[in-house]
Amino acid sequence: MATDAFNQKDILEEKRLINGPAVSVNQLMPLKYRWAWEHYLNGCANHWMPNEVPMASDIELWRSNRLSEAERLVIMRNLGFFATAESLVGNNLVLAIFKHITNAECRQYLLRQAFEEAVHTHAFLYIVESLGLDEREVFTMYHRIPAIQRKDAFEMKLTYALLDPTFSTAEPEQAQQFLDNLIGYYVIMEGIFFYSGFAMILSFHRRNLMTGIGQQFQYILRDETIHLNFGIDLINGIKVENPDLWTPEFERHIMELIEEAVELEIAYAYDCLPEGIAGLHAPAFARYVRHIADRRLERIGLPAVYHEPHPFPWLSETIDLSKEKNFFETRVTEYRSAATLEWD
Repeated sequence: MATDAFNQKDILEEKRLINGPAVSVNQLMPLKYRWAWEHYLNGCANHWMPNEVPMASDIELWRSNRLSEAERLVIMRNLGFFATAESLVGNNLVLAIFKHITNAECRQYLLRQAFEEAVHTHAFLYIVESLGLDEREVFTMYHRIPAIQRKDAFEMKLTYALLDPTFSTAEPEQAQQFLDNLIGYYVIMEGIFFYSGFAMILSFHRRNLMTGIGQQFQYILRDETIHLNFGIDLINGIKVENPDLWTPEFERHIMELIEEAVELEIAYAYDCLPEGIAGLHAPAFARYVRHIADRRLERIGLPAVYHEPHPFPWLSETIDLSKEKNFFETRVTEYRSAATLEWD
């Protein structure tokens, strides 16, 4: 028994988020990072599939003349952005992040997250097919719309270095590049770019418009809330285990990265909302982007920059940023998966 306890202690001490022992078997037990396992369990509890969401009312509304051109633009822009952005996140997880995380429970969560990114991509295909949209127009928007293209290019440049077969987090400079990637995808892509899109689409849901799309965005929001929380825990965990990486110069670099992302997202808001729609106007949306950027900075131990109040009080029921860590203790929308199969 004493030997077993000693071995467990040795295993726990050897476990590290990065630069741990080479991974051969995904040795989950004993768990060291229980937060990672909790995020995995929360993700499993939120399981859903797009084609279980009815789209009849959305189809009827989309084919009618009850939506303005400005409203249609907001919906199309967000479908175009999310359709490719979700695949970028999935590719980054599988090709760039997974192999450099040396902890089993974090890898377990990453596998779950990668599946969820596939479900989200499936959701946008399902929406496009349901509404009878031009698939090429939606899925190639990142080529044609500068505001979307710039955001995607911003993220992709953070992946390039990690795709080099010789890349390793063993050296401090490369470990900082890895943190750049984590912050770029978890804090910026999923924590800023995605959240602003949620606000736009859920403004329709609030008005009882495009409720099928709104329901799917609520489920995606739940997934992304866990992704964000996992990413922040991972970043902060690496920071604790490798304090030499988090230098004043690196902090300044991260703050500049987030400030650049805020400007990209504000430009995207003006592209989506050139004239505004009911409840959403670009100047107010710019304040919202700055507000959530401050919340993200604070959660990775950096000071707020913008000090903007929350401009959309109606969002508090759906996206309560002050309670993100407890988001799943109470479900916003009741959802029950079809949990039984009938066999012939």
